[in-house]
Amino acid sequence: MSGSPGDEALLALPGMPSAPPAKPARTPPKHNERLPAEQDSIATVTVDVPLPHLDRTFDYRVPVQLDESAVVGARVRVRFAGRMVDGFVLDRSDHTDHDGRLGWLDKVVSPEPVLSGELAALCRTVADRYAGTLADVLRLAVPPRHARVEAEPHAPPDTPLPPVPDDGSGWAAYPRGPAFLEALAGHRPAHGVWQALPGEDWATRLAEAAHAALAAGRGAVVVVPDRRDLDRLLAACLAVVGADHVAALAADLGPAERYRRWLAVARGEKRLAIGTRAAAFAPVRDPGLLAVWDDGDDSHADPRAPYPHTRDVLVARAHATGAALLVAGATRTAEAEVLVRSGWAHPVVAERTLVRERAPRVTAIGEDERQLLRDPTARAARVPAVAFEATRAALGAGRPVLVQVPRRGYLPAIACAQCREPARCRHCHGPLGIPAGRTGTDDTPAPPTCRWCGRPATNHRCPACASPRVRATVVGSGRTAEELGRAFPQTVVRSSGGGATMLDTVEAEPAIVVATPGAEPVADGGYGAALLLDGAALLARPELRAAEDTVRRWFSAAGLVRPGPAGGRVVVVAESNLPAVQALVRWDPAGHAGAELAGRSELGLPPAVRMAALDGDPDALRDLLDTARLPEGAEVLGPVELPSGTRLPGADERTERAERVLVRVPRPAGRDLARALQSARSVRAARKEREAVRILLDPHDPL
Repeated sequence: MSGSPGDEALLALPGMPSAPPAKPARTPPKHNERLPAEQDSIATVTVDVPLPHLDRTFDYRVPVQLDESAVVGARVRVRFAGRMVDGFVLDRSDHTDHDGRLGWLDKVVSPEPVLSGELAALCRTVADRYAGTLADVLRLAVPPRHARVEAEPHAPPDTPLPPVPDDGSGWAAYPRGPAFLEALAGHRPAHGVWQALPGEDWATRLAEAAHAALAAGRGAVVVVPDRRDLDRLLAACLAVVGADHVAALAADLGPAERYRRWLAVARGEKRLAIGTRAAAFAPVRDPGLLAVWDDGDDSHADPRAPYPHTRDVLVARAHATGAALLVAGATRTAEAEVLVRSGWAHPVVAERTLVRERAPRVTAIGEDERQLLRDPTARAARVPAVAFEATRAALGAGRPVLVQVPRRGYLPAIACAQCREPARCRHCHGPLGIPAGRTGTDDTPAPPTCRWCGRPATNHRCPACASPRVRATVVGSGRTAEELGRAFPQTVVRSSGGGATMLDTVEAEPAIVVATPGAEPVADGGYGAALLLDGAALLARPELRAAEDTVRRWFSAAGLVRPGPAGGRVVVVAESNLPAVQALVRWDPAGHAGAELAGRSELGLPPAVRMAALDGDPDALRDLLDTARLPEGAEVLGPVELPSGTRLPGADERTERAERVLVRVPRPAGRDLARALQSARSVRAARKEREAVRILLDPHDPL
């Protein structure tokens, strides 16, 4: 029988003693009852919402149940606009500027303080500089959480820092090198632009600089372009600093391992963080050294919004923390030259006499000389006679030879053999190329194939003159390796990059190594010769940084040759009167950077000015420019049409119509430009405009 709790009293028999009245039970506190924390009951939270007009902090009440776990830097979940979103606690206090009713912190995902105040301030600075949102930068800076990794036992290492062997070399080869190390030891914010000597063990030099910072009780961050450079730097750091003090951060580690190493840095267990692009945000405590190697490599530019560059992130971090900064490389970019000319950084370079002693002998030969070749073997190998002789001499001395080819593939670009009209696909109008391999029973070459849609162009005829014959305008690494194999039949020919396996090192034995730029392996003892082919193809690219990037690639390859005039030989196939070639012959990358900066200043191009590239639908671009309050003196260039099929932010598919507009201002007005574009994005987002516009501040290639 069911009923209410009072039914038992109605069923009591007459004469029976009545039960004593029950005492009112004490009502336990409700499980979902929320009371504010006694102290610091207000949490300032940044929420993971990508909308630009909501890029600000919000205050929430901290319930007493979450008082101990809701520490500054913890991951939390809060209710925002009717749904649960992730966020970070930026501050705790007892007051708020909000006049209305505050919501509550719903959950502390993890009490691990993963977002320090220094890292949060850096992310805010980067977001403002690139007209982005804090949420976008935090996704780049803080990796996703792994609860199992956080629960693992951890303890700081007890291993002392090993001493650095002083053999009189290393940084002593640079007049300002010892002074830079002394500044690291004395906690002084030194800023340097280091140009490494030919054949320099740059990884060991950076490890020694990091050791100086760690020995002074501070941390260090060193960022390199790719995994191959990271492996080389890690080996040097293990030898100089020791495994207990260094953490290597890279995207290919896997989420769990990367978070494990990142936590070791955040907890202070590892004081030296090295890695690729995202390592610029590594949460090293009290950083004393911030260094970037090869800042001209486009891998340092993040492809995700707001598209920050490693060098600029480290410059902003050095400003905020008072850490020393070292922009290092075999060459110097125009941006690094700006730091030197402004007086903010000092050049760390060797004396010219030492540079001449260490630099290999460089010979420049024009490509027109191929018509004058007398050696039929050299003609078949597409190598000038001088380069052919240098290859023979190096192989005869038992040394490997490096051949740098700017394009991968077999014959990536072809044209009509009669009228020189570029060969294009009749379906999508894409460029035609000839892939490697043979087809048919008679071992005929493969037919031309479109590099865009992949369709074979059988029975191709030139639309201009109807000729069926084609010629190669660009020769790839595959065809070059094949030609050199025929020219040197008794020599092993190896390929690195360009679709082949990328080699890290090669032995000190006769061999020809054909590599694309950036994939050159290191030879034991150095190469006997280096051939830099197709220089005109590198320099003729329609890009702002074509000359600067060509110089960087040439110096990187030439630096792998045995140093000294009596060592190896470098042959560059390009006209000797070109400025880039002269910089290589004289081994003067700083002079080329100065000339490059002067040319860009005359033309009004970055880094002489601050520039924003705006990509989007024509109507969206027009609306953004009408909304933005651009600073005085801003100049709008364009629009120009982008290639068909460009994917824009927020679009589900590639658009058929997209344009680019450039906005440039003087360098002092760069912050005002970023602020104006950031505000215009917020206004358009508040109006719920559907067409998004991609904003790139100081893009790697605005053209």
